[in-house]
Amino acid sequence: MCHRCDQKNEDQQNSKQDPSKRSFLKLTAASAIGLGFAGSGIATAREKKAAETSAKVLPKPENVLTPDQALERLMRGNERYVAGESVPLDFHDVQAALVRGQNPYATILGCSDSRVSPEHCFDEAQGDLFVARVAGNYLTNDNVATLEYSVAVLNTPLIMVLGHESCGAVKAAIDAVDNYKDFPGHIQLLASAIAPAVRAVSDTSSGRLINVTKKNVIMTVENLRNKTPILDYYHDQKKIRVVGGLYHLDTGRVELIA
Repeated sequence: MCHRCDQKNEDQQNSKQDPSKRSFLKLTAASAIGLGFAGSGIATAREKKAAETSAKVLPKPENVLTPDQALERLMRGNERYVAGESVPLDFHDVQAALVRGQNPYATILGCSDSRVSPEHCFDEAQGDLFVARVAGNYLTNDNVATLEYSVAVLNTPLIMVLGHESCGAVKAAIDAVDNYKDFPGHIQLLASAIAPAVRAVSDTSSGRLINVTKKNVIMTVENLRNKTPILDYYHDQKKIRVVGGLYHLDTGRVELIA
């Protein structure tokens, strides 16, 4: 894509931002440029112009999407993955672009389970997904801050909370609630964090684990929609979507559940 097209996309994107955010971004960009030249003496006009131009060029212009478009693209990628039609990845294809920065189109709050890799299951390349992972995909202060960063700074229009079948963290939470089991070290912290989802599911059938897993995802999605002023504002303004998914280990399919 040519520089003129890149610039047009960037201008269109900036025109949709509210005035306060545009001012904040201009101030941030100006500060960054000033700091960049502070240690090397007085910059030439050509150097300043080059820095300003570089800052305006998005690393991956194709990642500028609406929330609905982002979700559609994410799920199409999963369809390719399930069908065995994933596009081969080559880091060298995006290497130069990513040196300039990042503008991922989706953020994933996923479980740390080694069997579930967001980049693989959504058939995406480097620079496309902003991923935060913790066993049990529950909310901590750290990953809330990470999600806020992805939205407020990187302008990511979509957040997906991604759970999966046979989640060990959810199993631990069920054991802690049902059998009063106390786990060693910090493991008890994650069991306690997921406990509200366990208590919200009353059935004791063989499907209890998957039902609690889904409930944990749904409750996390609901919390994210009004967790902090930043996420609450962007969600209310329809600048982001927050959705929940469940990864099926046997097929690789991601089911939308919230």
